[in-house]
This record gives sequence, structure tokens and C-alpha cells, in this order.
Amino acid sequence: MAMAIPLVLLLAFLVVPSKTDEIFDVRQHLSTVTRYSVAKDVAANDYVASTIPDGCTAIHLNLVARHGTRSPTKNRMRELDNLANHLEVLLRDVKAEAEKGNISLQKIPAWLWGWQSPWKGRQKGGELTSKGEDELYNLAVRIRERFPNLFDEEYHQDTFVIKATQVPRTSASAVAFGIGLFNGRGSLGAGKLCAFSVTSESRASDILLSFFNCCENYKEFRKNQEPVVEKLKEPILDEITSALVSRYQLNFTRQDTASLWFLCKQEASLLDITAQACSLFSPFEIVILMNCSPFVESLMLTLGDTVHVQIALLEWTDDLEVFILKGYGKSINYLMGVPLLQDIVQSMEQAIKSKEEYLIPGTYEKARLRFAHAETVVPFSCLLGLFLEGSEFEQIQREQPLELPPKPPQKRNWKGSIMAPFAANNMLVLHSCPDNNSSKYFVQVLHNEVPVPMPERIVNPPLKHDFYSICSAKLEGQGPKPVTGTLTQLFSGLFWQDGETQKNKVEL
Repeated sequence: MAMAIPLVLLLAFLVVPSKTDEIFDVRQHLSTVTRYSVAKDVAANDYVASTIPDGCTAIHLNLVARHGTRSPTKNRMRELDNLANHLEVLLRDVKAEAEKGNISLQKIPAWLWGWQSPWKGRQKGGELTSKGEDELYNLAVRIRERFPNLFDEEYHQDTFVIKATQVPRTSASAVAFGIGLFNGRGSLGAGKLCAFSVTSESRASDILLSFFNCCENYKEFRKNQEPVVEKLKEPILDEITSALVSRYQLNFTRQDTASLWFLCKQEASLLDITAQACSLFSPFEIVILMNCSPFVESLMLTLGDTVHVQIALLEWTDDLEVFILKGYGKSINYLMGVPLLQDIVQSMEQAIKSKEEYLIPGTYEKARLRFAHAETVVPFSCLLGLFLEGSEFEQIQREQPLELPPKPPQKRNWKGSIMAPFAANNMLVLHSCPDNNSSKYFVQVLHNEVPVPMPERIVNPPLKHDFYSICSAKLEGQGPKPVTGTLTQLFSGLFWQDGETQKNKVEL
């Protein structure tokens, strides 16, 4: 009889809405499927912004951006069609059991009956969506407003260099960006649009933006690691699958859970639907009573979720995959991006030379704008040393893999939703400073438009590497040589942490 009272209290409080439900937005927890507008707002609160020394003026801008929000690829659309077929079988079976009086259908969400993929019948996939077009267009408008002196002259292909990979969604992103950047600067139509050039290299040889397709050693590493990643995910998927089966009386498989999570991400990101697939993972919240007995607390935790723990764990498995296959999980993931970093260094050196030779405006490059993929942006962010803390800086110097991102509820810096959402971008802006300043030139780094203080001694070591020796033993000694001498000296002298003097400048 003594145990009846806490149980009654528990049942009474299960229906109390949680305050976390009012502020929780699943669209902020979709790893690399997160929309840029959502990620940008969240990320802005996590950084301590760096500042530009007084009197410095932007003279050159390098942009490395991911394509905007896209539709599911053909393979993933087929996965959703398979999910629909399996759900139909599961629902038919459970309906037969209900007709025998063995189970109730009340727990089954109404939307599951007769559900079909929103992309059913589509023959093509992976294309840039209208949301993705808006992301890149509006990014360009903000960049032009932020650096007006960089974009104050008419377009010329040698002044504003625009590059994309040979994938339609990246070139479409480049076009959407260019329309926003040069809007009103041309003579086409009522909007005075301007025709501009977007160039691409072959996927097989594009070591600047598609290095992940060109690096044989990386492709072998990824092939070997993908099964390892799946094994790491399995315990989480099995745990959640068991909870879903118990909750809805449907015999979901591990693959069903993975596909439902993928559907949740697509619905939330592309369609702004959060009350269907996403709601399966956290149907209600539990309020822990202040000063309640340990028995009540343990029973409450046994009966259901707390603070969307299932979504947090699924997000973590996605972030784990990005970390291992694209990020700090192995040095080859980011060292193969060295040609891109070298290209940026060389463009800055050329911009400084043009400045010091007093070249006429319009005769030299002012911006180099690149559009690629998460597989490009994530390694490049790692080359810049972003999202590191504590001793991790020293580990990266030694090219050691970092520990995996900690499992929820522990906090972690590594979140795909912030690091590489759709339209994620890194900007390196070269500034010319007055002669009386501590340094004549200064580079500001912005991640998703937020100025970030740079970690010390990060970039210089990778510049000593050679893409061909990293990526293919057969080609060792061939191809471009490591960047040394004036370029590395130049690069290490351009950066310093926010608030530090020249004598404490960062050796990147």
C-alpha cells in the first residue's frame, strides 16, 4: 500500500507539459541536414567574436561554402519508399492482431496509416531546393553589405572568381549566390542582373574542392571505416528500436529506426514538419519532482524519455559519423584539403602584391568564391583548427586523431548542425592596415559569418604537406611541392588572436 501513493503522483505528473518542450526545436538538432538560418542563429550565441584592428580595410575575400538545402538523393528516396512498404506490412499485421482482441491500435499515430514518401515517384534527387537558393542568395546580399568596398565595381571574371564542383547543386548554389552578389550591377531585365561565369574542374582531378574524390588513400580509409561507424551506431539504434516497439506495438527493425530518423530530418528541414516522424522519438516529457523519493525518480525515468534524449542520441550518431569520416577522427581527412589552403594563401599573397604595386581597380582579383560540399567544408574547418579545445590543439599538431565526441548528456563542441549545415561557409578576409598598426596586414576568419578567434599554431604545419604524397604512395614525390618559405612566413604573420599584440601573433 505504501507504494501506491508515489505511483499516483507519478501518473498525475506525466501529463504536465515540460518547459523544455516550449523551447526545443528539433530543426536545431539535425546534424548536417540542418538549414542554415537555424544553425546560424544558434552558432552566433556560442562564439566570442574577434575584432579587426582599427583603420584596417578589407582588400580580398576567400569564401568556401557548402551548397544550400537540397532534396534527398535517389538512393535515400528509395530508402523512404522501402520504409513505406514495410510500414504497410507492419500496420497490416498489427491490425490483424487488434481484430483478434490481442492489442489496441490507440497508440499508433494516425499519420502512419497509408503514409507515403513525399518524394514518391521522383526520378531525380539531390537538387538544390528553393530554400537552398534563398540561403545562398541572402548570404551574398549580407556579404556585399558587410564588405561594400570589395564589391563596389562592375563584375569581371578575373576580379570575382567563382568556382564550383561538377555537381549541379553546387553550381546552382554558386548561381544563386552570384545573383544576390551582383544584383543591380548589370543590364539584364528589370532587376539589372549581370551575367557571370562559374567554372568547374573535373571531379577526377579537382584537388581543390573535390579532394575527397581524388585522394585514393582517403577513399580506402573511408571504405574501411564505414562498417566501423555503423557498428558504433548499432547499440543506440537497437536501444531506440526496442523503445519504439514497446511504445507503439509495431515490430520496427533497426533499419526502420534509421529510416524514420532520416525521414524526421527531411520533414523537419525541407518541409517544416515536426509532428510526424520526429514526434515518434519523444512523444512526451517527464517532469522530475523536486524532493521526490529516489523510487519515484527512478520509476519516472524508466517509463519514458527525458529532454528528448532519443533525438539527442540520434543526432550524436550522425555527428560521430561526420567526425570519423570527415573531421578530426583521422588526420588524412583534413590534410588532403591542403591544396585548398595553399590556394587561399597564394591568392592572399597576390592580393598583397597588387596592393603594394598600386594596381588599377578592376585589374586584380578581389574575391575568390568557392561552392562545394560538407566533405569540403568540414576538412577545411579542421585545417583552420575550429571546434577544438584544451589539449586537442597539441594533438592536432602531432596529427593524432582526437577522442570521439562525448555522448549525451555530456556537452560537446563538435556538432554537425553548427559546423556544416546546409550553406555552411568559412570566409578568410584579408585586410590592409595603416602603417602605424602593429601589422601591415590582417586576416579575419569567419565561420558561418561569425568572426572567430583563431587557435595558435594550427595552419602552418599542414602547409608543409604535399597532397600527392598524402593521397597516393604511387605518386609520392610527384605533383605540387609543399608550400614553404615566403608563403608560410606570410601566412603565419597574418593572423593573431583577438586582443593580442603583434608580438603574440598566432603562428598558423
